[in-house]
Amino acid sequence: MLELLAPAGSMEALRAAVQNGANAVYLGVGNLNARQSAKNFTPQTLVEAVKYCHVRGVQVHLTLNTLVSDREMKEAAELIRHAAQNNIDAFIVQDLGIVQLCRQIAPKMPVHGSTQMTVHSLSGVQLCAAMGLKRVVLSRELSREEIRYICANSPIEIEVFGHGALCMCYSGQCYLSAVIGSRSGNRGRCAQPCRQSYGYARWQEKYPLSLKDNCLVHYLKEMEAMGVASVKLEGRMKRPEYVATVTAVYRKALDEGVVTKPMMDALMTAFNRQGFTDGYYTSRIDETMFGTRQETTEDPQWLQAARQSYEAGETPLVDLKFRAVVSVDGSYLTATDPEGRTCRSDGPRPELARNLPLTGAMLAQRVAKTGGTPFRCAEVRTHVEPGLIISAAAVNAMRRDVLNQLTALRARREEQPIRKPKPVPEYKGPKGLPGLTVQVTTREQLTPGLLNLETAMLYVPMHILLADDAMTARLVQRGRLAVALPRIVHDGEMPKFKAGLTKLRALGVKDALVGNLGLLLPVREADMRIHGDFGLNVYNSGTMNVLRSLELASATVSFEATLPQIRDLSKAVNAELIAYGRLPLMVTEHCLIRGRTGECTCDMATTKLTDKTGADFPIIRDGDSCRSVLLNGKKLSWLDRQDDLAKLGLWAVRLYFTTENSREVDRILADYLNPEPFDPGACTRGLYLRGVE
Repeated sequence: MLELLAPAGSMEALRAAVQNGANAVYLGVGNLNARQSAKNFTPQTLVEAVKYCHVRGVQVHLTLNTLVSDREMKEAAELIRHAAQNNIDAFIVQDLGIVQLCRQIAPKMPVHGSTQMTVHSLSGVQLCAAMGLKRVVLSRELSREEIRYICANSPIEIEVFGHGALCMCYSGQCYLSAVIGSRSGNRGRCAQPCRQSYGYARWQEKYPLSLKDNCLVHYLKEMEAMGVASVKLEGRMKRPEYVATVTAVYRKALDEGVVTKPMMDALMTAFNRQGFTDGYYTSRIDETMFGTRQETTEDPQWLQAARQSYEAGETPLVDLKFRAVVSVDGSYLTATDPEGRTCRSDGPRPELARNLPLTGAMLAQRVAKTGGTPFRCAEVRTHVEPGLIISAAAVNAMRRDVLNQLTALRARREEQPIRKPKPVPEYKGPKGLPGLTVQVTTREQLTPGLLNLETAMLYVPMHILLADDAMTARLVQRGRLAVALPRIVHDGEMPKFKAGLTKLRALGVKDALVGNLGLLLPVREADMRIHGDFGLNVYNSGTMNVLRSLELASATVSFEATLPQIRDLSKAVNAELIAYGRLPLMVTEHCLIRGRTGECTCDMATTKLTDKTGADFPIIRDGDSCRSVLLNGKKLSWLDRQDDLAKLGLWAVRLYFTTENSREVDRILADYLNPEPFDPGACTRGLYLRGVE
């Protein structure tokens, strides 16, 4: 059966989800979740929520889907322990360090990979399975064919995002809110700058980053047939009435296999951005996917009906089988739930009937009155000896007693083994000035000056190396060469990608820069050393420890971390930091250049988005695909403060060239060797000083 997973940003929203047919809910406690602006739950109300849901046959998934700093690990461990002790059903996790912590503290508790992990290929799912995850939420950009392929070959459960807000960027790879306003999407504080207006090269009131809400209500039976385990509804920051409506519509569509106009009208009334889209799922990725929220008059009838669905009383959700016995020896009633739990209540000894004796039908009718409870009478079997009578009050008392017993029994779960987490080993990094790595985006940037410079590693994009065997051979002979891989590689692109790795390995390329979990296995199969890029979101020592277990040669620390955080990070693998360049803020499935011209000219053209303040955001391609990377307008620069970077225990600092021409590359290399004063008009210190919320 396809699980319907609904959002619960508050206790009221949780009741709205449960009373309208959710099989499971997901919720956050405190600040360690990706929706810190929702009301969320406290450790105390979490216990209440779990009991409420379990009585009604609904699972509770706890979101721990943010990056967590070393200082927050103790708080995270306490929350994991508390949740496991109080019978949470699963953890939803982004951070690899938190995955490890969950597995250590509550080894029997299922861990689900959040969409923030950017898992969009079978190899990514397989890696998650190898790390002990039981389920993965796939990236929202996948088509039905890609989802079907993954489901058919996945060793673990697959969850698909079914309804709600779509980010323009692949989840887990968006740094726009963090860099421009210190509110990190990876930390649950996204300010949604993608919903603001932008123009191409000059500000216009256009919305090239604002997508309509996803709506896959028409494809539920199709996804169920594929083997999708769960369909997720988004909305922890939305009102309970929204949760009630969307859950009810999807429940009806799942149960009845049809979607009517009134059902779609209800979804539109609850929330929409100029309609809905199914563009990713159906592979219709075009301008019709874009939309903005329009101000509308609130429908009081909708609000009243939505509230009534969860405030008017209990929806019977749990089918019970009763057995009632009335004999000369006494009376009793048992109730059995779908999981086989049975409770019994003994009643009084019956009396001889003076007038109308009790019959089985009469007894069954009285037993079946479960209104106002979460239970529904599915069956009553009776045994009544003739000529006896028992009061209706006695039958009611037995029924109340067994239901109370069953409520208490269903609220409990088998105790989970809870263990102390292992201390994270502390590894000290090298002292002194770190080495230099350089990453280029275009062939033009491979200047003679760069190639003559001593570097710890030179990162060159895959498509550039594959385009010229002779050049690649010269770079291999130069030494310390790594292929820079695109962050996004779908399964349909994987055969060509693997063939490219095989060719490069044959040419002598031994190292690869990898920014996505889904590429670790293909790179390892190609017998290349793995260098972790920023897309792996290394934010704590636990994650560094996991990457050591995955045998990475180095890892790029998150540019959302501060210098003190980076200094204190355990250097379980060689640590690298981006010290110069336009930081990549988004990677999008949409070609943003086509959004301007109406044609895909991204192989020839470059452009930029401009916001209301006049800030520019250049756009480049992700490798040789039509995916776009949105860059920060100001260049990050720590070239004049290399002494500060020398105190962090780093293996290397990286110069990351994106839009620079050959002349600019040589100037920056000269500036690295003989730093010029910092120019605050053209450059930024990034987040290494101010950090993120």
